[in-house]
Amino acid sequence: MTRHRPNWIAGVGSVLWLLLVGLPIYVMIAVTVQTRPGYGRNGPLALPDTFTLDNYTGAFTQGFGRYFLNTLVVTASVVAIVLLLVPPLAYAIVRSRSRLTSGVFRLFLLGLAIPAQAVVVPIFYLISTAGLYDNLVGVILPTAAFSLPVCALILSGVMRDITSDLYEAMAIDGASPGRMFWQLVLPLSRGGISTIAVFSALQAWNGFLFPLILTQSDSTKVITLGLYNFQTQYGIDIPGLLAAVVLSMVPVLLVYLFARRALVQGLMGVGGK
Repeated sequence: MTRHRPNWIAGVGSVLWLLLVGLPIYVMIAVTVQTRPGYGRNGPLALPDTFTLDNYTGAFTQGFGRYFLNTLVVTASVVAIVLLLVPPLAYAIVRSRSRLTSGVFRLFLLGLAIPAQAVVVPIFYLISTAGLYDNLVGVILPTAAFSLPVCALILSGVMRDITSDLYEAMAIDGASPGRMFWQLVLPLSRGGISTIAVFSALQAWNGFLFPLILTQSDSTKVITLGLYNFQTQYGIDIPGLLAAVVLSMVPVLLVYLFARRALVQGLMGVGGK
């Protein structure tokens, strides 16, 4: 029986990577349970000499609950729009041979090359003209629009993995294209659908540009903008700010923990297998 020598280089590298990842998390959480004077006295790396949850409760007194709810509404709406439009669009892209469908797909691919920063002025004009400025709907629509190209590309790649033999078998049974979509394509594309749902949710949850230029009142602020409230003319409430950051990270971490496998598989193009 051969004996394998321990890989000390890999072990040291793993420990260094753990420290590199774990140190910022420790600093962030340790600071949130300190008072502001205690943080100023001890610094970010010291163990807390006092323990308090006032930073978390203070985040809600400064409007974090409203910002959280607004972000949740934007995220859920964007995911709903993506899941409503992308699956039938991807199905048409994969199964249709018409020039119109090919042109629509090329138009979506063109959207991948246009950054949101390049069309800020036209979007602001359109949203203002439509009367949706300072309204969550005005944030939802462009956020969903910029998520559609990537999601369509991902899901169409997943649907192409479905073999033509399955389509032919259902066609022999007399299935219509609509029935194939509901009974064959959607069940076999669950991984890809999960991927686009997670991707669009993360895009909406972390969105900053569109809420910044399309909203102004506190009632329509989202989390990424609400974090500015912890900055005053006298400085930044770092423990309170980091407590709000930790609270805003919880939904993202939960989504990642429960959907990371589907996300990776979908991005690799094998989610429909």
